[in-house]
Amino acid sequence: MWRSVLRAAASAANTRHQSTLSTTIVRHPQWSETTASQLWSSKGYSSKTTKASVTKAKKGKSKSDGKTEISSSVSASASVGDDLDDEDIRLRRLAEDENDKSLDVGPNGRPLFISTASLSQLSRKDTCTYMKFSMEDLNAVLPEGLPSGMVKEFEESKRNALLVRQSFLDLRDNFRRIVDPPLQSSDGKGPKARKQIVLDGPVSCGKSIALAMLVHWARDEGWLVFYVPHGREWTHGGFFYKNPQTGLWDTPVQAANTLQNFLKYNESRLQQLPCQIFDPIPLGEGAGVGWMKDVDSMAMPESSTLYDLVQTGLTYTHAAVGVLVRLRKELSLVKDIPVLFAIDQYNNWFTFSEYEEAVTVRSCRPVHARELATVNAFRSMMHNEMMVGAFSHSTAVGKLRQDLPDVPSDARINFARYNLDEAAAVCHYYLRQRLIRREAFSEEGWKKIFYLANGNGSEMRWLLPFMR
Repeated sequence: MWRSVLRAAASAANTRHQSTLSTTIVRHPQWSETTASQLWSSKGYSSKTTKASVTKAKKGKSKSDGKTEISSSVSASASVGDDLDDEDIRLRRLAEDENDKSLDVGPNGRPLFISTASLSQLSRKDTCTYMKFSMEDLNAVLPEGLPSGMVKEFEESKRNALLVRQSFLDLRDNFRRIVDPPLQSSDGKGPKARKQIVLDGPVSCGKSIALAMLVHWARDEGWLVFYVPHGREWTHGGFFYKNPQTGLWDTPVQAANTLQNFLKYNESRLQQLPCQIFDPIPLGEGAGVGWMKDVDSMAMPESSTLYDLVQTGLTYTHAAVGVLVRLRKELSLVKDIPVLFAIDQYNNWFTFSEYEEAVTVRSCRPVHARELATVNAFRSMMHNEMMVGAFSHSTAVGKLRQDLPDVPSDARINFARYNLDEAAAVCHYYLRQRLIRREAFSEEGWKKIFYLANGNGSEMRWLLPFMR
């Protein structure tokens, strides 16, 4: 019983103490809410301070002071690093570096940049150097769009420049020999010129950039180039209809976009090329508008040009697919100027598309890319025209077999990643563009990153800023 009385008395005293403390805290004009909360939080601990607790408190304080000093120093160094990595500061310093030509030095003291303004003038001695470009010129020559790898390179390096690689020069010279063969071959031991080429190789080895530069060079030379920078778009998205006349699937949205892109750079040249096929163009379903009433074909006047043909496909959505298929046949008959077909993401045309055909009420079958009218017209390389396709392993198509249908057995060539000389030039270029700290740059360091990334350009660009 005495225990119960003592507990009740202690509880009452504690309650009075809390109420008094509460009143004092609330009524005190100089104490803030934070102070009050601290007092309330400390109320539950013992008011007695033993010797051991004092010692522990001192030790805890020393540890916390050490941690505070370390964290403050880390924060200070991080803030300095943030200042160095700030985009605005980097851009300002790069602008200041433009006046210092002593920085434009590559491996072994070689010039880092070349003054050649034309891709046709590049030679073997220009390899492992950088060529500057203007975005206005690139957008004018490649209005269909730039490869994503090229855009990423420009954004990260803060300069519109690309590495001159021997693999690109070999690709360019291959098609140059076809159009302008040498008068005398060197003992007949020179490389065989191939009209059809498939660029294969590991991811991020530069296939798309090399293809875009080939298109750039060919258009500078006056060629007529049919360039598709995104072949995957031909098999994904938009409307798709089964055409009973052809038995293939029409994709009018992609066909119209392709015609529009082809017209952007080649309009003046197409106005000079007459149509040579005058068979009626089969019509299909328009993009979301169904069939035309009582009309299943469209004829082109005999005085029409290829420009008129393309305009017909852009004006009438029902004729877009038929016009694109007809354009492929017309381009194969052009003999006045060289014609080149350049298809990026070419491997997407050898697998299934995004579309499906209903088989039963509860099942569908995937539609293969070869069943699409546009892909069926442009995929084959079994002809005499110049054509180059680049595989894109970033689109997750998967590994295809070595022998592809409608592709010559010797057409596929392997496009390699950076070798050691190219990697040296790339690392010195990134040093010049302040992606690497100059005090941390060393030959041993960049070689480690080169071997770690296995010559992958995008991985090297990502790893080099971490060089310490």
